Amino acid sequence: MSKVEELLAETRLNELLRKKEDENTKNTIMWVLAILGAVAAIASIAYAVYCFFTPDYLEDFEEDFDDDFDDYFSEEDQV
Repeated sequence: MSKVEELLAETRLNELLRKKEDENTKNTIMWVLAILGAVAAIASIAYAVYCFFTPDYLEDFEEDFDDDFDDYFSEEDQV
């Protein structure tokens, strides 16, 4: 009986060790995903701030074009 008990104890010990290893790998994966998510969030916020503060040069170009366009035509030419 002692051999059977030793075998059962060893089996339980191995099961406990495997569970602990599985928990460690799950924790590592969770930390990696959390870090990647945080980096992505910071990058998206930085991009949004950059787009908000960057001047819109196209708007200035359209205004200049309208002024030049009016100089070339008179009111008689317009339909």
